[in-house]
Amino acid sequence: MQPNGTISSVKTGGSAVDMAWFCLRTHPKHEQLAAKCLRQQVGIEVLNPRVRFARPTRHGRIQITESLFPNYLFARFNWRTDLNRIHYSPGVSAIVHFGDQWPTIPDVVIEELRHVVGTDEVHELDNEVHEGEMVTVKTGAFHGLEAVVTRVMPGKDRVMLLMEFLGRQTMVEVCVTSVVRSGFHR
Repeated sequence: MQPNGTISSVKTGGSAVDMAWFCLRTHPKHEQLAAKCLRQQVGIEVLNPRVRFARPTRHGRIQITESLFPNYLFARFNWRTDLNRIHYSPGVSAIVHFGDQWPTIPDVVIEELRHVVGTDEVHELDNEVHEGEMVTVKTGAFHGLEAVVTRVMPGKDRVMLLMEFLGRQTMVEVCVTSVVRSGFHR
């Protein structure tokens, strides 16, 4: 592992690596299971970064938690002694490698991820809209149009938008679940 944060790797038949961070591929939607099983093993440190955000549905907004890197997580272990037990752990599909090269993840990268996601490994995304923000309409007759939020009506779960429609500025009231901040793609 390089001290400057560049990725190094372990080569099959090469020198032993005491402890290093590796990227693990999990079975689809099994990041939590893999992380739990790996954490129960002695000497295995795991990082499973996730994001939480509100997703609009027909019945209102619900909180969703998803893996930041779907089908991947990070584990710190001794490559020489723990490779097989990691590879055959429930939920783990493979340890990322390229031929006989097993890339290690620099400690500074893991620390930066931990700083972002915190101790519970979940980063909260704020996708609420506020007055003055640019939004994109995601449903209905105005789908795909951009507008400016002029008023938020939380009691009614609606927003007032100013948009250009048919060549003129128009005020439109829509359900808050039908808009997302411009640049927010969840």
